Amino acid sequence: MLLSGLITTPVLGATMLQCVPYARIVSGVQIYGDALTWWDQAENHYRRGHTPRRGAVLAFRPAGPMVLGHVAVVSKVLDDRRVLIRHANWSVPGAIEEDVLAIDVSDAGDWSEVRVWHSPTNQMGARINPAFGFIYPDKPQLRAFRPDPALGDSVRLASADVRADDPDEEQAAPPRKTRAASQPRLTVDMRAIHFADAAPSARSLGDIIADVKRDSALR
Repeated sequence: MLLSGLITTPVLGATMLQCVPYARIVSGVQIYGDALTWWDQAENHYRRGHTPRRGAVLAFRPAGPMVLGHVAVVSKVLDDRRVLIRHANWSVPGAIEEDVLAIDVSDAGDWSEVRVWHSPTNQMGARINPAFGFIYPDKPQLRAFRPDPALGDSVRLASADVRADDPDEEQAAPPRKTRAASQPRLTVDMRAIHFADAAPSARSLGDIIADVKRDSALR
């Protein structure tokens, strides 16, 4: 397991697609400003909670290199602890990742700590990301995102092409033909995740990576 991607620094903000306009367009949640302000701005305007729902915005707290926070849109709920999300500017500056895995790894099961898929390495990121919770739009609906030069350069880095459950949902762009190697593997070995989570304060990232590699070699 490797570190999940870093959020773009403000220096790149003028040229690369940011997570905020992407999430606003896809979710329909009309909140502006840096991602770290969305949770507080949603108060008295949108319902908030800690249960994943399709179409909801998952708001991340600022932490480490994620200085401005982050927002992503839930495209499918797999179970209480696993969802697929659509977001921008995570694994690679400006890149769009559609229907990739996010896992709740919090002790309380309240989505306060989240791991996110890292498309360049085709696996879960090892960094645990703190989150506020979910912002629920009045009318949950996944909207299509079409590249707009005014929002900055973007590229679709990954997509699982998960079909919507709602036949009335506005569909995104038609499925794209991509190499199999670029498709996320949504089947995750939960044993490896729990193993990497063991005693995090006493183990460095290098220790975790070495242990997971050793475990894989023994299989």
